[in-house]
Amino acid sequence: MGYLTRRLVTFPLVLIGVSILVFVAIRLVPGDSITAMLGTEAGLLTPQQRVALTAYFGLDQNWLVQYWHWLLGLFRGDLGISVAYGKPVLDVILDRFPLTLELAFLSMIIALAVGLPAGVFAATHNGRPSDLAVRIFAMIGQSTPSFVVGLLIIYVLSVGFGALPTMGEFSPFWQDPLRNLSQLIFPAITLGLAFAASVTRISRSAMLDVLSDDYVRTARSKGAPARSVIWRHALPNALIPVVTLSGMEFGYLLGGAVLVEKIYALPGLGRVVLDAILQRDYALLQGSVLFIAFNFMVVNLLVDLAYSALDPRIRLGER
Repeated sequence: MGYLTRRLVTFPLVLIGVSILVFVAIRLVPGDSITAMLGTEAGLLTPQQRVALTAYFGLDQNWLVQYWHWLLGLFRGDLGISVAYGKPVLDVILDRFPLTLELAFLSMIIALAVGLPAGVFAATHNGRPSDLAVRIFAMIGQSTPSFVVGLLIIYVLSVGFGALPTMGEFSPFWQDPLRNLSQLIFPAITLGLAFAASVTRISRSAMLDVLSDDYVRTARSKGAPARSVIWRHALPNALIPVVTLSGMEFGYLLGGAVLVEKIYALPGLGRVVLDAILQRDYALLQGSVLFIAFNFMVVNLLVDLAYSALDPRIRLGER
């Protein structure tokens, strides 16, 4: 059985395991689920109405029966109805996911555009003051939480320039590209800077290892230009750890940057998960986490397949 087939076979097993963990975890949260779902309106319910709602959502059944019914619906493509949004869970997820996907792509572009050149520059100036400056930048970037960066950006824009990031109703890129980018650029910078710090450190370390290899010294001894040695020979072989880190980070971003989406009032998948937790929207939380887990596994699979493309010496198992 080939490597790709084996990985695909494990997908359903992992998703079932994730679904069980989420199913049990949210039901272990103390409190009345009906009150959490309905908020202040729950106080207006009569005892008969509360019993009817509990039966309607299946909460009067034991956990095994609830999970079995939800699993059967999953196989039919039915993730249930969201209490908070009043429509099918899958519709809510697909409606919010494009924003999170675009935000993840923009954040990755910013991170790689900043982190890769910075890491290469630091490696080629190893031990110099410029290398130290880049390492300090990377350390500060990794030590500062994204929500702090987001709040600082909002503060600087409002106090220093008398402006605020564009908020309000989200505009898809295909409807209004300029407004869309104005809404996402600062959240993307917030997430991208933190990730750029990690890319800088990883790419610097990988480049230092590669620059000491024999084939790099041979290329230099043959009179190859320094730029060619660095960007054509050394960098491609230093990209594997960067690709690994990028794949993991992109998977996390697809899960929704909850705090950043909250700070910038973005209606993305992270906000959906947060609202589902606060409102005890069981079906929405289970469906969202399952969707996030599936995306994460797909990204990791693509990263593994990219290894052999970057380095022909790597061969994925075929037995």
